Amino acid sequence: MTSQEADEQAPDVVEPFTLGPTWKRGPDGKFVLPEYTLGWQCLAWTKTYLQHYVGKPWQYTPEQARLTLWWYAMDPATNRFLWRDGVIQRLKGHGKDPLKATWAAFEFVGPCRFDRVADEGNEWGVTPGQPLGIQHPAAWVQIAAVSQDQTRNTMTLFPLIFSKRAIEEYRIDLGKEIIYADKGRARTEAVTSSPRALEGGRPTFTSMGETHHWLESNSGHEMAAVIERNATKSADGQSRTLADTNAFEPGEDSVAERTRDAYEAAEAGRAADTGLFYDTLEAPPEAKLTEAWIEPTLRAVRGDSTWLDIGRLKASILDVRNPPSRSRRFWYNQIAAAEDAWMARYEWDACKREDLTLTDGDEVVLFFDGSKSDDATGLAACRMSDGLVSALGVWQKPANWPAPNTPGFVPYRVPRDEVHGVVEGAFARFKVLAFFADPGSGQDDDDGEMYWDTYIDTWGQTWGPKLALRSVLSGPKAHAVRWDMRDPRNQETFTDAVKRTHADVLERTLVHDGHKVLRTHVINARRRTNRWGITIGKEHRESARKIDLAVCAIGARMLRRMILNSPKRPKKKTPGKGRVVVLR
Repeated sequence: MTSQEADEQAPDVVEPFTLGPTWKRGPDGKFVLPEYTLGWQCLAWTKTYLQHYVGKPWQYTPEQARLTLWWYAMDPATNRFLWRDGVIQRLKGHGKDPLKATWAAFEFVGPCRFDRVADEGNEWGVTPGQPLGIQHPAAWVQIAAVSQDQTRNTMTLFPLIFSKRAIEEYRIDLGKEIIYADKGRARTEAVTSSPRALEGGRPTFTSMGETHHWLESNSGHEMAAVIERNATKSADGQSRTLADTNAFEPGEDSVAERTRDAYEAAEAGRAADTGLFYDTLEAPPEAKLTEAWIEPTLRAVRGDSTWLDIGRLKASILDVRNPPSRSRRFWYNQIAAAEDAWMARYEWDACKREDLTLTDGDEVVLFFDGSKSDDATGLAACRMSDGLVSALGVWQKPANWPAPNTPGFVPYRVPRDEVHGVVEGAFARFKVLAFFADPGSGQDDDDGEMYWDTYIDTWGQTWGPKLALRSVLSGPKAHAVRWDMRDPRNQETFTDAVKRTHADVLERTLVHDGHKVLRTHVINARRRTNRWGITIGKEHRESARKIDLAVCAIGARMLRRMILNSPKRPKKKTPGKGRVVVLR
């Protein structure tokens, strides 16, 4: 089958890529619901007091109902919300604004704060043992965005969704920019990018609209910071913020991009879990923008938003005037690559094989990229048999490391003994055929030598004689392990490896185990040009977005190719047929 024929084939049903508890299923195949949530009362209250239009009570779709239950999930030990803030990422036209408007209405005049545990025969029909709420005594809901047009999308929904009963019982006074209830005791207001005007407020709930548009240039970052501070100092500690976004444009450094990065950092264990609820429904990495793929992919990505016309979306995707990256962002809800990105997220994710893992005794090659403090230090392996790439270790300055002007500041240093232990463990566990180590450029503060020189020499002296491939074969710089990437000859070799690795990903001949930090470093890598072609680098010299594990993965793939193409490649010994000799 040709690659073109493979592109034209697509499954009848496409499984979307998802994040968030809303999409988790139990052993019985059914969606998992939170054990303890105020969401049940929210479902009952919105059906009682809100409407789709006059005479028709509000009714969530199953997807929206699950989102409601999980967003209002609580800890039964403390009766506090599980989530401190949240993000809902969906394709354009999904219906994020109406959903968030109902939650804002619930926070405005509904029983949105814990009151007691439900008993038999309660007025809301909530199952006994679940929490019941009470109206906030001084609700202050903010609908925030960086432009009035964005806040208007939500504010214009309130006159439509509040039923006559709600307006009368809660004495709601519908205004265009401020809505009052209970004679001014509760209010909902639209706010735009004026961080100084927002500073000091104590809103009880903030809805942040379209955070993919919140940029440094329109005060979006400063506004997001003020909103976070205001929520943190709330009197009851239960004020929360909820953002909605389409797939953001990588490289714009939007609030949406920073939030996704923070979520993935927590998921990878590189940052603390601060209670961020992130829910997204995206096209899978392998989905293509071809006739065969578009319809089943759109059916998967739109979820319960059946009001979206697939035929019309398909026409937009196939329209040659629309760039593929834009179609992936708007209609596949995929985070397409930045203009200078080396690899798109969905391209790398399509090569993930979680069923594969390195096992003891595997023949592997290792590549090490060293640093002292500013960059990350990484170690990656590539299995000879199938080319599986796996990160064995990564060390980088924690996100919460004290700033230099902090009293008692101590500079971060990569723990060399710990790294050495991981290298030692790799040689004990695997049959290592090659090991190249780039020492980096940082100088040791104590003796003026390169930070990794002593360790790299030790590695070469200890394991060099057993390696099938040496980094420098002869001359005064002969070494079994040391491979300095500043050497022009090595830069040329590595540049070729960058090209080949990218091609392997596009052709799906590279496989990896889904290591989350490795994925982040691959996504962070940017295309850079040198005299030999395209290599990779950070977005800028001082960037906190590291790429060192990506370098290790490329280096490991490079070593595997060297071994496979070597005329002296070691061959596995196969048992001979043998014969029995009888001695008389």
